[in-house]
Amino acid sequence: MLSRFCTVWEEKNKGQYLLFSTLHTSSVRVDASLLRDLREGTLSVEERDALRDEGILQGEYDEPGRMEGFFDEYNRASKRLHLTVVLNLDCNLACRYCFEGTRKGDFVMTEETARGLADFVLGRDWAGKETVHLTFYGGEPLLTAELIPYISGLLKEPLERRGKKYRFSLVTNGTLLTGKVVQRLLPHGLQGARITLDGPRQTHDSLRPYKSGTGSFDKIIANIKNVCHLTPIRISGNFTRSTYRRFPELLDYFREEGLTPDRVRSVAFSPVTGESAEFALPDFRECCDSIAEPWVIEALAYLRGEVIKRGYKAPPLGVAVCALEDEGCFTVNYDGRLYKCPALIGRDPYCVGDVKEGAKDHRESHCLDNWKNAECLRCVYLPLCFGGCRYSLLVRNGSMKGVECKKAYYDAALRDFVLQDLAQQEG
Repeated sequence: MLSRFCTVWEEKNKGQYLLFSTLHTSSVRVDASLLRDLREGTLSVEERDALRDEGILQGEYDEPGRMEGFFDEYNRASKRLHLTVVLNLDCNLACRYCFEGTRKGDFVMTEETARGLADFVLGRDWAGKETVHLTFYGGEPLLTAELIPYISGLLKEPLERRGKKYRFSLVTNGTLLTGKVVQRLLPHGLQGARITLDGPRQTHDSLRPYKSGTGSFDKIIANIKNVCHLTPIRISGNFTRSTYRRFPELLDYFREEGLTPDRVRSVAFSPVTGESAEFALPDFRECCDSIAEPWVIEALAYLRGEVIKRGYKAPPLGVAVCALEDEGCFTVNYDGRLYKCPALIGRDPYCVGDVKEGAKDHRESHCLDNWKNAECLRCVYLPLCFGGCRYSLLVRNGSMKGVECKKAYYDAALRDFVLQDLAQQEG
C-alpha cells in the first residue's frame, strides 16, 4: 500500500501521475494502470521492490512508530559535529532589517573563550563523529578574521591525529572576502562561504549599505569574482514583499559579469522574517510573520523557479532536520555560551550551557516532542516539517509550545518545488 508519506498529483497533460515521498524526498512518474496496480496490491515483485526503495510504498514497519524515533536513529547515524561560532556581534554594514538587531555591539570572542571552545570539542567523547565542521558567523566574522586561524590551529592537528576531519565555512556579507583573505584561510580548512545579496544593486544597497550610507553591492560582486575560483560560493538573499520581483535581475547581472552557474555553488532566496520586540530594529516594518502567507508562498516558488531556469543550482528539498533536534549541532556565542540555533543567541531561557561546563538537556525547554501528536504523525508532510520552526513560534507566540503547522504552505507550494527539482535533475 502507499506510504502515508507519499503524495500523488495527476499530470493531465502527460497522462501520468507524479508520486513524491516526503520521507525519502524522491519522486516517480507512473501511468494510470501502474497506479491502479499499486493501490490494488497487484504490482509485480520488481515493481513493488523498486517503489518501496523510493519510499512510495509502505515498508515492513509501523510508519508512525518509526517516525517517533526518527531523530534517535538520525543522531545515532550522524558522523558530524557542527558548531556555528559567533566570532563577534559587530558589523561594517547597517542593514535595515539586521537579524541580530539590538544585540549588535562591540562584542568579540576572546582568545580565552576560543581556547574554551577548543576544549569543548577536544575534551568530550563525541561518539561516532568523524568530522568537525565550524561555521564562522557574526556580526561579520571577517572583522575578527585573525580568530579563524587561531581557532583552527587549536583544532585541526589534534583532530587529525585522532583520525577526524576538520573543516570550516563562513557566513559573511562579502565585503571583506578578498582573494588575500581566502588564500590565507584555505590552508586552515576553509570549505566555502555563504554571501548575502538582496537583489540587484539598487535594491541591495537600499537594504544593506555600509554604515556610512554608501552601497556595498559593487564591492561584494568584485570580491565574489575574485574568489569564486578559490572556494565554493553560495549566494543567499533576503526579500520582502516589495522587492522579490526584482531578484531575477540579480541572476541576469551575474551572467553579464561572468558569474555563470559553474562559478556559483548554489543560490537561495528567503523572506525577511520577524523578530521579537526585545531585539527587533524599530524602523523596519516589512518582515513576514509566516512562510504560509500567500505572497511568501508565491515568492518562494517564483524565485526558486527563476534560479533553476537560468541554470543556477537551488538547494533541493530535504527532510527537516532542525538544529534543535541534532545532538551534534550547537551555536557558540562570542562569550562561550551555548545555544541550539543562531537565532536564539542572547535569550537566557534558551541557553543550553557553555563551553566550560558543556551542554545540558534541552528537551523540555525547547519543546522537542511538540510534533509527537496524532495529527502530526498522520500528516503526509511530517518529514518536511517536524512541527515547524520553534524560533518562529517563539517570536510569534512568546513560547515554543505547540506546532507551526506548514500544511497550508506545502499544499500550495510542494508540487511546484518537486517539479522544479525534477527540472534541475534533468538539466
